[in-house]
Amino acid sequence: MMRWICRTDVLPVLIPDVDDSALGNILDQLDGIVLQGGTDISPESYGEQPIGDWRGDSYRDEYELKILDYAIRTSKPVLGICRGFQLMNVYFGGSLYQDIPSQVPGSEVHRSAEQYDKINHPIQLVSGTLLERLYGNLRQPLVNTVHHQGIKDLGKNLDVYARSEDGFIEAFGYNKEPEGKVMGVQWHPEFSHTQMGKLLDEELIFNVFYNYAKQNRNGN
Repeated sequence: MMRWICRTDVLPVLIPDVDDSALGNILDQLDGIVLQGGTDISPESYGEQPIGDWRGDSYRDEYELKILDYAIRTSKPVLGICRGFQLMNVYFGGSLYQDIPSQVPGSEVHRSAEQYDKINHPIQLVSGTLLERLYGNLRQPLVNTVHHQGIKDLGKNLDVYARSEDGFIEAFGYNKEPEGKVMGVQWHPEFSHTQMGKLLDEELIFNVFYNYAKQNRNGN
């Protein structure tokens, strides 16, 4: 993730686990927030009990929800990726499938432990949305897929930008901000290099976030 974000005029900063009294001062200095992938969201974070071994990381959830809440309250750009995308949905009042294979029989393969970031599937772009404008020229846009959880109930004030062919939400944006300023994607754009040339151009997504971050830096 750091390598994907880092470029000539961009400095990635890993936010440390600090007390609330120090966290605000750190976040004040940032021009945008990327919520990256990782361990599952705890079911307790969206009012459910675990159905199996997928207990998630409630401590990380709580900390990252504070960061996201700060970003929303202060109108900072946000890009949520995989876990970050799911966390955004929870923040806005949505819920998740704790395990797609067991809860949604007949769904596509969305995660392979053996192939990891080397599998993909098509997505369907919602007409008139940001992603349709970015990638509407592609006959069959493909994304990687490294997740066994997914959105069940969509959070409030979120507009769907894309779905998988089996109906799961793959991207959305917060409609109380300019389109794409607060956006989440289920796939991993930072992993796109492992399937070079097969997947949609992840730089177009980054550039949306980057341009909003520049505007934030300049006070616009």
